[in-house]
Amino acid sequence: MYLTREERKMLDGEEGYAVKKSMEILVALGEIFGAEKLIKISSVQVAGVSYHNLGDAGLEFLNELAKDGKVKVLTTLNPAGMDLEDWKKLGISEDFAKKQNLVIDAFRKMGIIISCTCTPYLIGNLPRYGEHIAWSESSAVTFANSVIGAMTNREGGPSALAAAFVGKTPCYGLHLEENRVPDVHVDVKVDLEKFSDWGALGYCIGKEAENKIPFITGIKDASIDELKSFCASVVTYGSKPLFYIKGLTPGSEKQKIPKEKITIKNEDIREAYENINDDIDEINFVCIGCPHCSINEIAEVAESLKDKKILPNVEFWVATSRPIKQLADVRGYTKIIEDAGGKFACDTCLAVAPLKGRFKAVATTSAKGCFYSRGTNEMKTKLGDIKECVNAAVSGRWS
Repeated sequence: MYLTREERKMLDGEEGYAVKKSMEILVALGEIFGAEKLIKISSVQVAGVSYHNLGDAGLEFLNELAKDGKVKVLTTLNPAGMDLEDWKKLGISEDFAKKQNLVIDAFRKMGIIISCTCTPYLIGNLPRYGEHIAWSESSAVTFANSVIGAMTNREGGPSALAAAFVGKTPCYGLHLEENRVPDVHVDVKVDLEKFSDWGALGYCIGKEAENKIPFITGIKDASIDELKSFCASVVTYGSKPLFYIKGLTPGSEKQKIPKEKITIKNEDIREAYENINDDIDEINFVCIGCPHCSINEIAEVAESLKDKKILPNVEFWVATSRPIKQLADVRGYTKIIEDAGGKFACDTCLAVAPLKGRFKAVATTSAKGCFYSRGTNEMKTKLGDIKECVNAAVSGRWS
């Protein structure tokens, strides 16, 4: 891989340990994937923030980098393992909180914005169409590539952090136009009647696409929240972190419809729900916000909870970024939700918080959330829209 004189100096350690280590990571990646050079990036989203996933070894690695490492581009953080302010209310132990705060301190020393959200595009890290970035977190990567039209590979935590220290990333994969061509035509013949249907649709397409790039037809309209949910689901269950929806997403007008074709029908959506939903009645955990809730979703939660009371044996979380929660405070949504017995889980989510053993069954609007609740936290799952989830919280049952 070709390196400029400046890049070679960084690799030789002239800008310190963190930059040298980062260059070693980026050069190794570039050589593995056949990159010809490094390219400049405008922003980074760093994953690997939760102490639940990092452990002591990860914390030690971060502390070493933080001694002399400073990011060179706008860099935001993925969710942590807890709400950084109200962790006690969410049942997080003091020992875990102490370790998680040490992780956050290391990132803060690096000059990273302590955003702790999987939706950085909702709080200011918003690249333009065609811009090169280095993001991790699968749903954010898919949203950036597909809905915004920026260009990024699905980075791991270390490679994203390395790109932030250097301000560059290897030019391979989805940074190259020739690798952004759709592989499979997905014709959607489905009545998308409620929000959770987008997660079920992502499940279907992800399973069928099998690491290919879908070109999707048959969808006439979609909100940002629906696309956000679809992005999380489609990449969790199988496809590459890029799709095109004809007439809706940027760049779709430039693409030719692939010859290979898949048709998604209503019966496929029903089958998706059958596979995602477990056979349970009683719910003791409800979590809305995977990916993190927008202000519109919080407004709907508040409207659905108005004049209702969540059962005392049901934990109800609204997971969102802290800036969005501040908007909810101003609009009065926070008070409605908390008066009903709900809790805000800022900075964290059900996919990265240490929840194993705490809850038996979760109701959520997120197909991705169901995947991680089952796999990581061994919960039974129910997927539905906000009204169905709220009903489960106030009744304790799924209907």
